[in-house]
Amino acid sequence: MTDRGGEHRRVFARLQQRLGGRRSARTSLDTSPGQQPFDPGRDPNSVASALAGLVRDRGWEHDLSKSELFVAWAEAVGPAVADHAQPIEIVDGVLVVKCDSTAWATQLGLMRSHVVTSIVNRFPDAGVESLRLLGPDVPTYKRGPKSVPGRGPRDTYG
Repeated sequence: MTDRGGEHRRVFARLQQRLGGRRSARTSLDTSPGQQPFDPGRDPNSVASALAGLVRDRGWEHDLSKSELFVAWAEAVGPAVADHAQPIEIVDGVLVVKCDSTAWATQLGLMRSHVVTSIVNRFPDAGVESLRLLGPDVPTYKRGPKSVPGRGPRDTYG
């Protein structure tokens, strides 16, 4: 038969020794002298204010604002544009947007100032200063199994 309660008591004693004795867990809960339970400033904070303080202390406002922009993209530019253009990343104040077609890239280029103004008004902490519009991906034959050395098809014309 094993020693009843021996191992867990030894572990508890080691933890007490390392953490400073039995009262170490209570010290953070003790009230300071002169404070009563219902004095002003003793109420617990809301979760929202605690999270806001954490975000502010860690400096995460900028990153969270960027994330909010990506999530609320359809609200910032409208559902018609959001169906054909998606934000990719924000680098050095430049929002990179991938468009479904060159026509949509051109249209967003014409609406550039309106889109940037809308984003800056809704998400000022995101740090967006301009747009970079990308068209659709097209295949390239400069590398890969279908590539040939030389100038390619242009060398047959003249």
